[in-house]
Amino acid sequence: MDFTFTEEQQAAVEAAKAVFGGVAPDGVPSPAITAGAVADDFDRALWTKLADADLLSLLLAAEYGGAGLDAIALCLVLREAAKVLARVPLLESSAAAVAVQAYGGEELKAELLARAGRGEVVLTVAANGRTGHDPAELAVTARRDGDAWVLDGVQTAVPWAENADFTVVPAHTGAGRTVLALVPRVHEGVVLGEQISTTGERLGELRLESARITAREVIDADGAWEWLRELLATGTCALALGLGERVLAMTSAYTGKREQFGFPVATFQAVAVQAADRYIDLRAMEATLWQAAWRISTGAGGALPASGDVAVAKIWASEGVRRVVQTAQHLHGGFGADVDYPLHRYHAWAKQLELSLGPAAAHEEALGDLLAAHPLG
Repeated sequence: MDFTFTEEQQAAVEAAKAVFGGVAPDGVPSPAITAGAVADDFDRALWTKLADADLLSLLLAAEYGGAGLDAIALCLVLREAAKVLARVPLLESSAAAVAVQAYGGEELKAELLARAGRGEVVLTVAANGRTGHDPAELAVTARRDGDAWVLDGVQTAVPWAENADFTVVPAHTGAGRTVLALVPRVHEGVVLGEQISTTGERLGELRLESARITAREVIDADGAWEWLRELLATGTCALALGLGERVLAMTSAYTGKREQFGFPVATFQAVAVQAADRYIDLRAMEATLWQAAWRISTGAGGALPASGDVAVAKIWASEGVRRVVQTAQHLHGGFGADVDYPLHRYHAWAKQLELSLGPAAAHEEALGDLLAAHPLG
């Protein structure tokens, strides 16, 4: 197997490093000492820089002003974003835009994609269902009514919903199909309730009460939601990897300087073993991430569907990022809980990523079902 990234993918990483290099993880109030949201909006200045660096249009075709790259390139950029806790809807907007490109109608693509690539239109995705535990596509119903679709239901914990221009909402029809509706933030029948995430960022409870969405803004194509869901999950794994790598680097720097009994604590066997275990977690997270991203990018076949590789990546990312931040807190001692030091922010973001990915046991069960349906050998 060739694990080398292409020149275009490597160029995307360099551009991302240049943009994220000046981002401070503590640019907003700490969620530990803030009763409500840490900010009313995402980082618009950073969003503009990402647009200027052509990082919002990575996956879009040239006709929409994009670079025509793949999910691997997006995950590489997301990895860098997580290292500085970048407060932007890069994953959600990029994934929604490329889903429109792959499955949407020509009129919708012409109207939306170039503007999304320039950062003028912000997209997000409702992927958590009614409770965060049930399938998102079952939380909202969609019925056809003339030249429109009527949506009813609730989606919880929608990221950036208060600031995005459109939310991509999966909804099920009476025929058992899943459609994707682009719901405007301000629209008749659309009600947003504020929720606060573990990171202190604003989420939205999206209530749809007979909201009429024109047929042009609804994607009714086989496999669209499944593909978008897997891309979102894989991108979240990339965020977990980048965050974990940054936290382990912080831990290495701290334990290399912190002395006890006249020696750096990094030289103590108990400390070194714990750090080594977390390094192994990160390498497993990385290998499974690129396998999943490669399957999504290429559509390559395998013993299992691509969803199997995504499930494995989610298992490692969900548990791995938790273990990394817990070990980091332990090895930092009381210093890790100091609100003037950024580690507690990384801990909060890691918990939010873990919750977004869901428990490893659920993914192991899904993987078991796939193995039962596709016997190996």
